[in-house]
Amino acid sequence: MGLTLQLGSKSTNKWRKRTTPKSPITCISLSLLSLIIISSTIFIYRSRTQNPFTSPKPISLNPPRTPTTNTQCCSFNSSERFLFYAPHSGFSNQVSELRWGLLMAAILNRTLVVPPILDHHAVALGSCPKFRVADPSRLRMSVWDHSIDLAKSHRYISMGDIVDLSSLVSSSTVRIIDFRVFASQWCGLSMDLACSGSLCCSMVGSGSSSDEDFQKCGSLLSGMDGNIDQCLYAVEEDCRTTVWTYQQEHDETLDPYQLDELLKRKKKVFYVRRRRDVYKALGPGSKAETATVLAFGTLFTSPYKNSELYIDIKESPKDARIQSVLENIKYLPFVPEILDAGKDYVKNHIRNPFLCAQLRLLDGQFKNHWKATFSALEQKLQALQLDHKPVHIFIMTDLPSSNWTGNYLGELASKSDSYKLYILRENDEVVVRAAEKVMAAEHGVRSGILSTDQDGMIAKNSHCSLSVRSPDLLLHVEETVCSCATLGFIGTAGSTIAESIELMRKNGVCSHQSVSK
Repeated sequence: MGLTLQLGSKSTNKWRKRTTPKSPITCISLSLLSLIIISSTIFIYRSRTQNPFTSPKPISLNPPRTPTTNTQCCSFNSSERFLFYAPHSGFSNQVSELRWGLLMAAILNRTLVVPPILDHHAVALGSCPKFRVADPSRLRMSVWDHSIDLAKSHRYISMGDIVDLSSLVSSSTVRIIDFRVFASQWCGLSMDLACSGSLCCSMVGSGSSSDEDFQKCGSLLSGMDGNIDQCLYAVEEDCRTTVWTYQQEHDETLDPYQLDELLKRKKKVFYVRRRRDVYKALGPGSKAETATVLAFGTLFTSPYKNSELYIDIKESPKDARIQSVLENIKYLPFVPEILDAGKDYVKNHIRNPFLCAQLRLLDGQFKNHWKATFSALEQKLQALQLDHKPVHIFIMTDLPSSNWTGNYLGELASKSDSYKLYILRENDEVVVRAAEKVMAAEHGVRSGILSTDQDGMIAKNSHCSLSVRSPDLLLHVEETVCSCATLGFIGTAGSTIAESIELMRKNGVCSHQSVSK
């Protein structure tokens, strides 16, 4: 039944009831009733829009499609605790940070969240020696944003898909979880766009896909909203103030390397670097201990002026388990699919003893040192020509072959009687096939927690579009080829890639490789 109100005129409707004045008691009662209704409405609204991550709640293995991002800060079970960190810079630096992440997780008895491989310098730290670095919270947020961008642009590949962590996991030395699984289970997000196989899809395909929920989870994990009791502890100490140690006699002492006094006055900053035991500061009995997630910023470190930039943990004589971890993380090999591709290329294409020349010429400071780089290569080749002619050389460089004209590489290429050059390209069959095998293997999700009932999970939940592009494995296959060089290896001085190749050679990646002479 409709109700018509006529304003400004008198009604002649005979069914209209005569209005009578309301009593004061009736007015008061109606006012109280209205107040109760309004108060209830405000309470319900606020309860639905307040910080969604304030009280922990157990999470099921397969979260519902309804977004959980707006309900709880969750944990897989009452005892599981995680360590998240923010990698940055180039691939070699990211591998270095992975090593330290594994160590920190082992010391603090936490499960390491293994991140994706970030685009080269997509996230930058800054300069620790100059005390000019990104704040940890902003660094974490940048890593989160870039990781989600990799997923949405179908370019996601986990560090665990490329670096073989299986031996560490199988020996129970460390516990790991893939970032895709962590984000899906902890925040209830759908990470299916980051999957290349059915196992990943079955573990991360359910959940919210809204930009708002992704942003909320990133803001929480980065510490932009501050610490949340029993949910998140965001480590704000970085290389400007802290050098992390473990089981050293003196704790909370000044580090030998401090900010230059002139720079202090010029920049108006007064950082003091202290050496702190990470177990005492963030382990049992600390504020960080009860948090489900402990979030670091950078974990990158390197020697500098008789000290370390951020982490100074080289041995653990009092803790055999951690000493074992330190030994095992010195060398993190590529997954078998990449190693096999490099060794197959040596066997089927080079088929001769060869020299590897890793020449970094275009990036950063290396673009200013062409003369020294080429001079070192020339001296090495002059020595080899005494015994081998022609000399077989595998060239690993960031300078395209179309730009070799007019420099030493062009000169080598023109002397086909003396030198036989080999180069790999991204679209070469051996590289493309390796990428396909890596995507199919799904090492990243397979080696982490929650992937025990793999066959049952795939049969029950496989529904992703699997649209991830093939990863670019050229650099990693090239490194493997170089580690097999029987005539030696020459690399650009100061290059982390060169250091990585030397480490592979020392660990005998190609010790059983058969190369005909």
